[in-house]
Amino acid sequence: MTRIDTRFAELKKAGRAAFVTFVMAGDPDPATSLEIIKALPKSGADVIEIGMPFTDPMADGPSIQAAGLRALKAGMTLKKTLELVRGFRKDDNATPIVLMGYYNPIYIYGVDKFLVDAKSAGVDGLIIVDLPPEEDDELCLPAMKAGLNFIRLATPTTDDKRLPAVLANTSGFVYYVSIAGITGAGAADANAVGEAVARIKRHTKLPVCVGFGIRTPEAARAIAEKANGSVVGTALVDALKNSLDADGRATAKTVNAVAELTAALAQGVKGAQQAAE
Repeated sequence: MTRIDTRFAELKKAGRAAFVTFVMAGDPDPATSLEIIKALPKSGADVIEIGMPFTDPMADGPSIQAAGLRALKAGMTLKKTLELVRGFRKDDNATPIVLMGYYNPIYIYGVDKFLVDAKSAGVDGLIIVDLPPEEDDELCLPAMKAGLNFIRLATPTTDDKRLPAVLANTSGFVYYVSIAGITGAGAADANAVGEAVARIKRHTKLPVCVGFGIRTPEAARAIAEKANGSVVGTALVDALKNSLDADGRATAKTVNAVAELTAALAQGVKGAQQAAE
């Protein structure tokens, strides 16, 4: 069992959904980024997704694109992203870490080397937005062999005919994208999400977490009542951005700005009455 499997088993036993947070590695700089990631579990995050900065993202809205560019400007690389995870693991060996991003940086790094380094750094899973099931030989199957969960995205346009292919080699959890579009572009509709989650669960026993379009504790709670987890990224990235100085540098408020919003969102998720399962 991976840390992800263990965490979802614990949450199921406790009768509640997971609160999954997303932040960009190296935003606004590597040192502050590590402090933010360390603060997330203490503020109520159950699973942490860490974005791998990339110059040409496809699914990211303006806020997360800007976060990636801030990180790249601060010198962030994939190697430094793994060092960030390694730094986090010095104090926390329980919280699952999922790297989220695009295949290009991993391909350049070298798949075999990346998987060895990611596993030894303490990474638990991968979400690679631009690798469809047809390309499972590239990274998905080697990642599973290396002991990492490969988490796939399902969307409102993933119909019952396509879903089995999407789920075939998925492990850890299924990430349901609640809106057809980019991150931060709209608000998730809890009723539509409930129907979609029920449909996905007819095809898999894996937990289903829902992201895109969740910005408030109320929205996080509404989704947590329909799914096994609520994922929040853009709202946290915006809180970080709003704490920076005029030159885009971290201030004394930066870590707390993210931690306080995380705590409020976590309370929303933990207040949900679990109807799932």
